Amino acid sequence: MHKISHMYPKAHVFPTKTRLRTEAGFTLPEVLLAAMIILIAFVTLLSVIPYSSAAVQSGNQTSTATFLADQKMEEAKLASWTAAPDNDCLGLSNGNNAPTVPPGKECDINGVKVNPGQPLPWATDQDATQIVNFNGYSRTVRVTDCGIGGGCTGITDSAMRLVTVSVTFTPGVSVNSTGASARTVTVSMIMTQR
Repeated sequence: MHKISHMYPKAHVFPTKTRLRTEAGFTLPEVLLAAMIILIAFVTLLSVIPYSSAAVQSGNQTSTATFLADQKMEEAKLASWTAAPDNDCLGLSNGNNAPTVPPGKECDINGVKVNPGQPLPWATDQDATQIVNFNGYSRTVRVTDCGIGGGCTGITDSAMRLVTVSVTFTPGVSVNSTGASARTVTVSMIMTQR
């Protein structure tokens, strides 16, 4: 009998190689060191959050106070102060009081007369509950005659007045203390008689 070797070829056998596996990964000390570094980074970030929150809120409150001061300054610009006819609705402050119509002057606001010595409706002091939609903010207006005393920052002219609007608020967030002190934003402008 013949051997039929060509009909059933032998399975081809590939030579086997011995592979050496390298151990990939981290050792326990490396993992612990990485975990410690990550933990320190997170704790540092968490300690910064209260400060950044306080800074954002303080910035927001300061912007609001500036807006309220500018809003009242716009009202002062619209107040009539003319020589002829003698209409003085800008007024003057007596000491640290809200402005009133000066003696011997008159004020006509849209047909409503305000007598000399009477407070001007646009410039009354507002406490922390009186500014609509802005609880916690108080606002004052003071008007100084630039022709009296030392003048207004170097200007001595009785046809000019220094209008100062101050808005005070207490910051809502304080990181280092239990009670934050009040802050005041002040806006000033010299106005001239028209």
